[in-house]
Amino acid sequence: MTYVERIGLRVDGLIADFVEREALPGTGIGASLFWDGLAGLVRDFAARNRDLLAIRDRMQSQIDDWHRANGPVANDPVGYETFLRQIGYLVPEPDDFVIETEGLDPEISTTCGPQLVVPVSNARYALNAANARWGSLYDALYGTDAIARDGDLAPGRGYNPRRGAAVFAAAAEFLDQAFPLALGSHREATGYSVSDEGTLVVDTLDGQVGLADPGQLRGYADDRGHLAILLRHNGLHVELVIDPSHPVGKDHPAHLADAIIEAALTTIQDCEDSVAAVDAEDKVGVYRNWLGLMNGTLEETFEKGGKSLTRRLNADRRYTGVDGRPLTLKGRALLLVRNVGHLMTTKAVLDPSGQPIGEGLMDAAITVLCALSDKVNSTTGAVYIVKPKMHGPDEVAFACEVFGAVETMLGLRPNTIKIGIMDEERRTSANLKACIHAARNRVFFINTGFLDRTGDEIHTSMQAGPVLRKDDVKSEKWIQAYEDRNVLIGLAAGFSGRAQIGKGMWARPDDMAAMMRAKIGHPSAGANTAWVPSPTAATLHALHYHQVDVFEAQKRRHNQPTPGLAELFSMPVLDVSRLPRDQTTRELENNAQGILGYVVRWIDQGVGCSKVPDINDVGLMEDRATCRISSQAVANWLTHGVVSASDVRAAFEKMAAVVDEQNAGDPLYRQMAGHFDTSVAYQAALDLALKGATEPSGYTEPILHAARERAKASPE
Repeated sequence: MTYVERIGLRVDGLIADFVEREALPGTGIGASLFWDGLAGLVRDFAARNRDLLAIRDRMQSQIDDWHRANGPVANDPVGYETFLRQIGYLVPEPDDFVIETEGLDPEISTTCGPQLVVPVSNARYALNAANARWGSLYDALYGTDAIARDGDLAPGRGYNPRRGAAVFAAAAEFLDQAFPLALGSHREATGYSVSDEGTLVVDTLDGQVGLADPGQLRGYADDRGHLAILLRHNGLHVELVIDPSHPVGKDHPAHLADAIIEAALTTIQDCEDSVAAVDAEDKVGVYRNWLGLMNGTLEETFEKGGKSLTRRLNADRRYTGVDGRPLTLKGRALLLVRNVGHLMTTKAVLDPSGQPIGEGLMDAAITVLCALSDKVNSTTGAVYIVKPKMHGPDEVAFACEVFGAVETMLGLRPNTIKIGIMDEERRTSANLKACIHAARNRVFFINTGFLDRTGDEIHTSMQAGPVLRKDDVKSEKWIQAYEDRNVLIGLAAGFSGRAQIGKGMWARPDDMAAMMRAKIGHPSAGANTAWVPSPTAATLHALHYHQVDVFEAQKRRHNQPTPGLAELFSMPVLDVSRLPRDQTTRELENNAQGILGYVVRWIDQGVGCSKVPDINDVGLMEDRATCRISSQAVANWLTHGVVSASDVRAAFEKMAAVVDEQNAGDPLYRQMAGHFDTSVAYQAALDLALKGATEPSGYTEPILHAARERAKASPE
């Protein structure tokens, strides 16, 4: 790498060129002003950042000592809470308050719907996610197991008219629920039109009917070669496409060619857990895509089905309103950006002493700089940064101070930068009210990231005893207490109608039928939004927000009692004597397979988010959060002698061959089996398990970043 001097900083030339030639032009900010501002961030915040990380390590060491002396929390729950207060892990709760955040877009404050998370390093995925504001209900139903795939309903190679009929029936059922007719059912429709008076007219065999609530009709468009009818329910829009010449519409009794669902209202463009960005080259790729999303220029050309396609950001959608005036709706999701946490440093910029600077400081400065070019995103001028992996209110306050300093350096109004608090570390969960209070002027969401949260629970309680199997942990009462506390504390702080309360990811992207059964629980619990793994999943999950009025659900929950800390800290330990050896082996191998399947693509190909088959060949979305759970689970069992180091190595060697076979069709894949001493990816995966108990907070980043740097330096 080649460094250039900038106001006392040594900046990788790739970063300097991107900032000066791509990000700064048009902003009115000079290069000297920007670099002087970044130097100020390093000067004012680097030492405090290191101090906060040292506090994490000190507290973890003290908690480890407590467990060695006392065993699991259940042995002395009162003493445990007293101890946590003594060491400053638990802080006094602030008096009741209401958040004061202003200038939020309606997708955050007043409309509820799905949220996508996508690696911004992949331009095609980033564009697909941004464009997932609208999705085809027909495609989502026909192409997934949301409709059964067996017998007469099997998709087959060509179009299956029986499956198509099942899609028509499911769509009519949805319309009956969200947009009921004054009489009869959408199943009986033989035509749709809009009258001269601006009302929906539905033809049936028994005559013409309208909507039970005529006000649900928002508008129409008849200049696209077909009729588009725009409806709204629970704040979400649905467009009915009426086209008798369409290959699908011609087969529908009312020529309903599709129902286009307003789906992913918001999308997190991720610089963190789902990307593998370890150096200046990688970071420039991340920042360049984010800049292209902000100024509307990002595009990606790719081959599909033998054809060259170019993906761009969708245009806004235009209609004629029922009042006869033009009506425009956003064609894209509101974009949020997730910065990295406080832990990692980056060699892309060196401080005056030659040390790598905090990567989070660089992310804050450059992602906000890119957002100054926003031409298509926020209607209020807000910049939405999701900040992950913060431990407690002091770290939240620190992030807010950094954002305030970035606002000053870039000439922004105070609190232009909004913060999303990922409630994914236990010290944040236990002090959530204080964390929100620390960010009360700029917080725009709180979100339960149950994957990282589970990894942190295991690491924090590493010395308490053997952890339960992963599937058993999911049903423990501490998880429900965690989820409930997040919603109820958020509601008490005035989030309803102002900011988002979010829920975590559905990790099985091929299992949409199960998602449709389970994920309705998120809006029912009072969550404004919940994460989904794909645009298709967003379209299907959007149906839940028609079934559930989230604001009514929040009213029902508002005065419910908040679970206490005793429930939050109640994770039990495993009775090893009751776990058969074959189940121990299978759990170990399942964890090993997940780690290997994820890490090998991360290290060798720079893929930060993968669909990895588990031991039962069920494809699971894996990112650093899921990898953290698996590595911490193995490290815990190793710590307590449930398995030995030789058991771990044997499991990893066995599962490496399985992962090799699963990736046999990938021409870029490098085999691990038979190359255990030379495969950087294999060694990194094994290190995550063998060294997981001593890695900071159980995070995977230090090992993964170091290994990826080695792999990039020696690509052969």
